[in-house]
Amino acid sequence: MKLKVIGSICFLLLVLIVSCQSDESIEFKRYYSAGSLVYQNHCQNCHGAKGEGLSALIPPLTDTIYIKDNLKSLACNIKYGLKGKIVVAGRSFEGTMPAANDLTPIEIAQAITYISNSFGNKQGTITADQVNDDLSKCSN
Repeated sequence: MKLKVIGSICFLLLVLIVSCQSDESIEFKRYYSAGSLVYQNHCQNCHGAKGEGLSALIPPLTDTIYIKDNLKSLACNIKYGLKGKIVVAGRSFEGTMPAANDLTPIEIAQAITYISNSFGNKQGTITADQVNDDLSKCSN
């Protein structure tokens, strides 16, 4: 009987330890869920609910290679807009993405975390500090 009680207690402790989330996991979930809302309010109208873009007019966000290779410039693109030709998923897009000057660095970080971890992308948490650093290097 004593062994069963000790075993049950050990099992419960193990379950509690395993179920606890790390600070990084909690931070990611906060950024990702808030980023979903930022995306819905500022990006989804053009890039689509599933990041599919709009035909030949607006690039998709589903090209994991493009997102990964351009992760450091996404903050600048969001904050200051994007003009000119880009190639995404092997297709050329030329036009203007409007600036989102009203977004704060934390909102941009949340949006990038959402975009870079949705639509087939898996890039982890992008923090406000990273966005501030990236924004300081913008050529706009």
